[in-house]
Amino acid sequence: MRQGSEFHGARSETVAGIAAAVRARRLRAVDAVAGALARIERADPVLRAFTGVWAEEALRRAVEVDARVDAGPPGSGEWLPLAGVPIAVKGRHGLRAAGPLLAAGGVAVGATAVPGPGTPWQTWGLGAHGRTVNPWRAERTPGGSSAGAAVAVAAGLVPLATGGDGAGSVRIPAAWCGVVGLKATHGRLPSPDRTGLAAPGVLTRTAADAAAWWRAVSPPPTAVAVPPPGPRTAVWSSGLGFADPDEEPVALARAAVARLVDAGAVRLVRPPRPPLLLDPAPAWLALRAPGGSRPDLAEAHRVREANDRRLARLFAHAELLLTPTAPTAPHGHEGPGDVYSTALTWAFNVSGHPALSLPAGFGSDGCPAGLQVVAPHGREALLLSVARAAEPWPPPVPVTSS
Repeated sequence: MRQGSEFHGARSETVAGIAAAVRARRLRAVDAVAGALARIERADPVLRAFTGVWAEEALRRAVEVDARVDAGPPGSGEWLPLAGVPIAVKGRHGLRAAGPLLAAGGVAVGATAVPGPGTPWQTWGLGAHGRTVNPWRAERTPGGSSAGAAVAVAAGLVPLATGGDGAGSVRIPAAWCGVVGLKATHGRLPSPDRTGLAAPGVLTRTAADAAAWWRAVSPPPTAVAVPPPGPRTAVWSSGLGFADPDEEPVALARAAVARLVDAGAVRLVRPPRPPLLLDPAPAWLALRAPGGSRPDLAEAHRVREANDRRLARLFAHAELLLTPTAPTAPHGHEGPGDVYSTALTWAFNVSGHPALSLPAGFGSDGCPAGLQVVAPHGREALLLSVARAAEPWPPPVPVTSS
């Protein structure tokens, strides 16, 4: 699969566009959902983004949404911010956390692929038809673990897919598939993760669509907090003091920063101390391991506390921290080799900060890369406002390899 394939870059309607059209009765929810189901039926045997598609239930749900809209005059009936929007949920248990989206009028059309048995969590997914592929190059991974979610959004099958991020599981596939991926502040939304390392998230094609998810799932009044206008102060770090990312992802992310500066969205500042964090890998692994040893857990807490202090100092002088999302381009399906794709993301699962990956451009291999934007706890609205300023994303560059 190469650039120009019909399976990436397809422009499904936006969340806001679908919902507004359904509420105004210019579009029936049944038709919006049927369109998504048709796209999935055509593309998923190649992409393998879904583990299950709930066509009958989704159409029944869409009929209910239309009935709710029809209860009043056009534009003045029951307010449904996600009226008729086809959504995908991560994994076969993802529907359990989708209640707020369904209450807002969203329609779940299926469950997306996550890593299957014997496949490492940091790489590929496993859909109903086999291994999930990157929609830009089929021999590359889409990232994990929200693999199918990123592919379904990038390919235009649905405009919104839920995810969960325990080490970068939303942000990495977002970067490698060329979409937006947001991880919420830990503790702001319900999470079944016993370790406290994972937080809910979302994958969308636009920052506005991610904001629609955030408004639907987050508790008021913080959901409506909007940062004041003007550039936000930001600090750039290519490796956070411990990672050694490849040159091309760094260059693409740095170019994305320059576009944010040119757009007036951010203003780079130099903090009194550079953002030199301790490598969070041992801490993450110790906290994740069931029944970890006392010395390992003690060291994990030491690393966490040290990095928390350093991040607090940084955010006392700047509102945002900017890094590449992943240290490498998407690797092949055989695995990541010696470099974890999580090298630049899992520090913020240990610290709990909200973080977002936005498209940063395309590498020489034709695969997307991402820019990671990190904010202080509870500042999701700030992340989303900066991401909106970065749109539209840069176009891909042509490649000849397949």
